[in-house]
Amino acid sequence: MKKAYITGITGQTGSYLSELLLEKGYEVHGMIRRSSSFNTSRIDGILFNHESPRRGETFVTRKIVRALSKISVGLQDVLELGNLNAKRDWTHARDSAEAMWLMLQQDEADDYVIATGEQYSVREFVEAAAPYFGMKIEWMGEGLDEVGYDWNTKKAVIKVNPKYFRPAEVETLLGDATKAKEKLGWEPKISFNQLVEDMCIYGQ
Repeated sequence: MKKAYITGITGQTGSYLSELLLEKGYEVHGMIRRSSSFNTSRIDGILFNHESPRRGETFVTRKIVRALSKISVGLQDVLELGNLNAKRDWTHARDSAEAMWLMLQQDEADDYVIATGEQYSVREFVEAAAPYFGMKIEWMGEGLDEVGYDWNTKKAVIKVNPKYFRPAEVETLLGDATKAKEKLGWEPKISFNQLVEDMCIYGQ
């Protein structure tokens, strides 16, 4: 029986990786760190934004899903966000975990970019998530004055707050996983819409 030791096993990608390895007959061991949900410096540049229902609540995708869920049942009035136009290459953490395993099967270690090659903005994530909570978002205004209204209730549910803008934020991120496809045979299996659905159903 093969054995695997996973550092950061309580993180979203670590947990999916452990499940994958168990399915493949591995004996899996892991190290738990109390800060694993918040310290991402150890996984930055190789994995582009990888999301899932297990994503930490401080990250924007999870923040959006949780806030829309609360707004839909009257537990929250409005969701405040920063740059609605920021574009990200969002991969499902389950796909990222599979890529990690494939890397370990190679005879020689190498660096790979793991990404979908597709971009979606924070605005588009909000729009895709809203229907799962009975909402349809209509936008009015521009810049800091832009507001997202629920078409059904005509209430403002999304507002822009400058305090959530990051001074050093990159406006757009897009990965090229050609090398991973050619050498590992890896391609993302879970689409953006499937990712949003998964997070809205299981990530509240």
